[in-house]
Amino acid sequence: MAIDPQVRDIPFQTIDGEQKTLADFGDQTLLVVNVASKCGLTPQYSKLEELQKQYAAQGFTVVGFPSNQFLGQEPGSAEEIKEFCSTTYGISFPLMEKTVVNGKNQHPLYAALTREKDADGKAGKVTWNFEKFVIAPDGTVSRFRPQTQPDAPEVVAAIEQGLAQKS
Repeated sequence: MAIDPQVRDIPFQTIDGEQKTLADFGDQTLLVVNVASKCGLTPQYSKLEELQKQYAAQGFTVVGFPSNQFLGQEPGSAEEIKEFCSTTYGISFPLMEKTVVNGKNQHPLYAALTREKDADGKAGKVTWNFEKFVIAPDGTVSRFRPQTQPDAPEVVAAIEQGLAQKS
């Protein structure tokens, strides 16, 4: 399923306080993921960074949205999050400010993304940290639940399909 093109114009803040939109990433294939520093799934940062390094030159970017909504597993300040990601995982992909991904104050970007269905045909709220949304240049979205590793064959296939749209 493809997202409404207007979703690319929804503003959000980077971890450094700059306003951005998905449109600012041009026709790149994006992997939008809600991240957390103190979660059992936090080691997925390593695989996210590997994907970033492997595919960046082809027009791919991971976009990390820290969220503290799941058992308070992202309690740090912006500076603490940046420091953790840099020193622990060498993260080079962009991080956004802490974001509400579910509920009454859900960020509009996540309100749009959570309408997308996963491989089992289920849409709805983000279930935990490290839920992944691959957004291709044509707006096609592939959704992967937190337990799916960033380098799982189905995630890599979605990334490569998005990248193929540019050739």
